[in-house]
Amino acid sequence: MAATGVAAVELDHGGSKLRIDGVPPVVFADAPSAAAAAAAAPPSRRPRRRREAPEALAAAEEGLHWVTSPIVGTFYRAPNPDADPYVKVGDVVPRGPDLCIVEAMKLMNEIECDLAGTIVKVLPDNAQPVEYGERLFAIRPA
Repeated sequence: MAATGVAAVELDHGGSKLRIDGVPPVVFADAPSAAAAAAAAPPSRRPRRRREAPEALAAAEEGLHWVTSPIVGTFYRAPNPDADPYVKVGDVVPRGPDLCIVEAMKLMNEIECDLAGTIVKVLPDNAQPVEYGERLFAIRPA
């Protein structure tokens, strides 16, 4: 859309609407990049990244089953904002119950547990966008 200069396209057919905005991102030439700002900060204020050796990561992830997102959408840990999360790290889950919801186009898609085991990791934060195939949970099989 940026190549054609079209700002937006909206289709209305049989009560269904689809709108695609092609607004280019705004870039400020005077604003420092996040990397430049972090480098300019005093050492005590710089964000620290914990780097583990690839061997240590592989050993820690060995034997884990990954539940991935079947669609692009927004990840929700609970059925509504006031409810407790479906699962937490350390929970032992059987095969079948819901682990989370991925909302796509106002449809709430319940993601079920496909393997019995213990929840080891919950990767996305609540209300975070997720991509197709993105890892959501790590489960240690029972």
